[in-house]
Amino acid sequence: MLKTTTSVVEGKEIEAYLDIVVGEAILGANIFKDIFGAIRDIVGGRAGAYEREMGNARQVAFEEMEQKARQLGADGIVGIDIDYEVVGAQGGMMMVSVSGTAVKFK
Repeated sequence: MLKTTTSVVEGKEIEAYLDIVVGEAILGANIFKDIFGAIRDIVGGRAGAYEREMGNARQVAFEEMEQKARQLGADGIVGIDIDYEVVGAQGGMMMVSVSGTAVKFK
């Protein structure tokens, strides 16, 4: 399925706008990953555990959004927006939300 953050796709004409589709993923952060992430932030390195968790959450959210678009009979999703938020008590969870418009191409 074609996915893009733009509202148009070069060389393709949109026949129908089907609906807005959304995918969300909320992942809890492991306490040990939090500790090691904080240490790496202090010494200036990259927080690999956080990066992996964000990547996993993003993948889950995209898969959910794409599944909803397929159920509508879409060929693609345009205008995709990706949002990241820290949620929960003391920021203990991470949420990734992706949304876009499911479309049918000619």
